[in-house]
Amino acid sequence: MTGRVRWLAAAAAASVVIVACGKGGPPPPTRDQVVALLRQEAESLKKEGERVDPALGVAATWKIEAVEVSERPGDASKPWNGSIRFGIESRTHDPDGSKTADRFEKTFQYAFDAASGRWQMR
Repeated sequence: MTGRVRWLAAAAAASVVIVACGKGGPPPPTRDQVVALLRQEAESLKKEGERVDPALGVAATWKIEAVEVSERPGDASKPWNGSIRFGIESRTHDPDGSKTADRFEKTFQYAFDAASGRWQMR
């Protein structure tokens, strides 16, 4: 009877190993999931960009103009590329009392790292 118990225990352990190894990890994220994560990154960049020391006499407004994601077929480690495009307007108060406004665009490029589940700036 001990031989049969050992055989059953070995069979159960083998089936657990086969099932665990067969899954190969979680499924890759969907397009909607990675777009939502990149949009969160854009909001974070906007918040940081608009935080300017008032003593400098500069005010900045960052407008998110585009959040784009494209698939990278065949690259399991970095399955998505992404970009965030901002329109940035800065306003300064000059010593003579006049105001100067400048507008420019800034684009940030990203790759989604599947291992960490996060966007990485390139």
